[in-house]
Amino acid sequence: MKRYYAVVVSLATICLILVTIAALQARSATQVSTPQFLGSAEANSKQLIEQGEQIFRFDTFGDEAYWTGQLQMQKAVSSLSPATALSLGLKVDSQALTPAQIMAIRQGKVNLSAPAVTLQLIKQNAVLGVVGTVKDHTLGSVGFTCAICHSTVDDSIAPGIGKRIDGLANRDLNIGAIVATAPNLQPVVDLLRLAPADSTITAGQVRNVLRSWGPGKFDAELFLDGKAFNPEQITNGVVTAKHVPGATLLPNAGGLPGHNLHTWTGGWGTVTYWNAFVAVDELHGIGTFFDERFDNVEQFPIAAAAKLGHVSVDDPGKDQVTGKLAALHFYQLALPAIQPRPGIDFNPAAAKRGDALFSGKASCNRCHREPLWTEPGWNQHSADELKIDSFEADRAPASIVASGTPTHGYRTMNLSGIFVRERGLFMFPQDKGRFYHDGRFKTLLDVVNSYDQRFSLGLTDQEKHDLVEYLKSL
Repeated sequence: MKRYYAVVVSLATICLILVTIAALQARSATQVSTPQFLGSAEANSKQLIEQGEQIFRFDTFGDEAYWTGQLQMQKAVSSLSPATALSLGLKVDSQALTPAQIMAIRQGKVNLSAPAVTLQLIKQNAVLGVVGTVKDHTLGSVGFTCAICHSTVDDSIAPGIGKRIDGLANRDLNIGAIVATAPNLQPVVDLLRLAPADSTITAGQVRNVLRSWGPGKFDAELFLDGKAFNPEQITNGVVTAKHVPGATLLPNAGGLPGHNLHTWTGGWGTVTYWNAFVAVDELHGIGTFFDERFDNVEQFPIAAAAKLGHVSVDDPGKDQVTGKLAALHFYQLALPAIQPRPGIDFNPAAAKRGDALFSGKASCNRCHREPLWTEPGWNQHSADELKIDSFEADRAPASIVASGTPTHGYRTMNLSGIFVRERGLFMFPQDKGRFYHDGRFKTLLDVVNSYDQRFSLGLTDQEKHDLVEYLKSL
């Protein structure tokens, strides 16, 4: 009898052990699958940054169909010598070059007048934002990426040649002059003719408008409303210039996290909206873009006629934009603003005094809130509040509708890294400075003087100097 009970107890113990082992195995299996099921923020962010970097630098979104197939841009690019390309603000990434090429550049042994050298650089993916297929010394196709406007180089090898800096706007890039070289501008002419006032515009006139932009500027709205020039540039009730090109300065694509509205005027929204809009309607990539505000015939005669707010790809598998927006957005938000160096980029003692002025007498912190240097929430102000003309603000889609009245305005600029422009880092000397959306102020001191006059701040010359040094420290 005792032996019987012993056997039963042993069997029960074995069963219990087996059940426990099975439970542990099931729990282990669940633990293994949980990270895959729930995902990992670290792994996801790493993947998005890697993908976004590739998209930002090298993805044309299929825009070769437009730039090569229609404008025949490959013919113009094929004839560009390296010297001409660099003078137009195109930049060369030294990390895509061989040691022998870098040595030859430093020794002045590269033939800067030979277009064949330009083609070789394109073949090596060394020209920022320019992607082309080169075969048998012939450029078969060419397309453009985000990096052509929103990246530059540190000039460490030679002017225009160095390590790439993603997210920093290329202040030297004369994109208008580059596009003006296209052998066939008829597609652009046909688009602009959709505006009633421009029904007879010619290719020659279009080239003149494109060349009027100048370095570091682009007029995205031209292809929506046909307004090539601001009739009167006004600051504090005074007309400072007339018939000013409608192009605005290229914005940085770095230093963007934590705040809303990333373009000069508020209606365009955040950077992810701008990515979709530029990729589809400006670069002419193959993708989808929707904004019914473009149906406003009075404000956007060209966009309404061309249905630029209703662009779609019938087959989702052929959409080369939409699936890339998330990674592109994440990468841009991860790009930091360049940090100023005390004693090199600004005077620390003067900046300390300027800090007190920024939050006090000058009242800058009322809008440029530390440490975002813009406003949390809806960071937009009307042209009347800023005491400037509303030309560019009125070209943007309505951002807020209160009591049925469309609202337009300028966003509060994020000031991080503003010293780069003031000091003229990573750009030609003649392209340094230029502040506000249209570059109407040459230096930061000009900006401070204007605010002092517009808002009767009563700043002394020393206070203005200290405030400028503080701005350079951000």
